[in-house]
Amino acid sequence: MNSLLLDKKTLGVLCVLFASVAWAFEPILAKLAYLSSDALSTTFFRSLMIFFSGLLYLMLTNNGNIKITQSDLSVLVYLAFAGTLFADFIYLCALSQTSVINAILIGHLQPIFIVLFGYHLLKDHLTQYDYLGLLVMIVAGLLVTAKTVDNLLSFQFGTLGDLFALLATIGWATTTIAMSKFLKHLNSGVIAFYRFGIAASLIFIYLFITAALTIPNIYQILLGLIMGIGIILYYEGLKRIKSAQVGALELSSPVFAAFLAFFILGETTTLLQFFGFILLIFGVLTLSRKET
Repeated sequence: MNSLLLDKKTLGVLCVLFASVAWAFEPILAKLAYLSSDALSTTFFRSLMIFFSGLLYLMLTNNGNIKITQSDLSVLVYLAFAGTLFADFIYLCALSQTSVINAILIGHLQPIFIVLFGYHLLKDHLTQYDYLGLLVMIVAGLLVTAKTVDNLLSFQFGTLGDLFALLATIGWATTTIAMSKFLKHLNSGVIAFYRFGIAASLIFIYLFITAALTIPNIYQILLGLIMGIGIILYYEGLKRIKSAQVGALELSSPVFAAFLAFFILGETTTLLQFFGFILLIFGVLTLSRKET
C-alpha cells in the first residue's frame, strides 16, 4: 500500500513539474506569435490544439468515451467561459503589454485567491499560516509589479498588462476550485475536450462572422500543442497530490520562464522582482504548512 501511495505521489509531482515547464513556454511563444497575429486569434488556435490534445488523450486512456453528466457539463461550461474565454484570453492580452516575468509571477499569485475563495465559498478554515502566507504573497506581488525601488516608493505599481494578468489569475483560481471540487472523477482528456472545445467553437463563430479568421503561424500551433500537454499533465497532477503541493511545485515555472525570456526575448529581471520571487516561494510554502 505504501509503495502504491508513493508511486501516486511521485507521478503527481512529475506531472506538475512538466506542466510548469509548459507554463514557462506559454508567454514566450505567445509573444512570438504576436509578431504576425493577435491575442484573440492566438486564443482560438491555442484552444483548438488543446481540444485535439484532449481528444487524443481520452481516446488513448478512456476508450474515446466522452460521456458526462448534466452537472459535469455545467461545471465544464463554467471552465470554458471563466477559464478560457475570459482568463486565458485576457492573460494573452496582458502579454502584449507587460513582460514575461511580470505576467508569469502575477499568475502564480493564484494561491491567494484559491485560499480566499475557499474560505468564503467552501467555508474552509484559515490558519495562522494562511494569513501569513497571504500577506507575504501580496507583498511579493507589489515588488514584482513595482519593478524598482523608485517605483515602489512613489507607489507606481504595474501597468494595464499587469492588471489583466491579475484578473486572469482570479479567473483561473475559480476554475481550479471548481475542477478540484467537482471534476476529479473525470478523465483529464475529457475535461480538456469539453472546456477548450466549447471555447474554440464560440471563438470560431465570432472570427467567422467578422471575417477575421486567419491561417495560424507556427508559434500558435506550438503554443497549443505544448499547452495541451501541460494542461493534461496539470489535471493529472491535481488528482494525485494536494493543491498546496501543486502550488509549490508550480513555482519552478517562473524560473524556467525567466531564463527563456532572457535568452529568447532579451528580457531582464530587476533585483526587486528577484526578491519578490523569493517572497512568493516563502508565501506558497507557508500556505502549505497546514497540509503537512
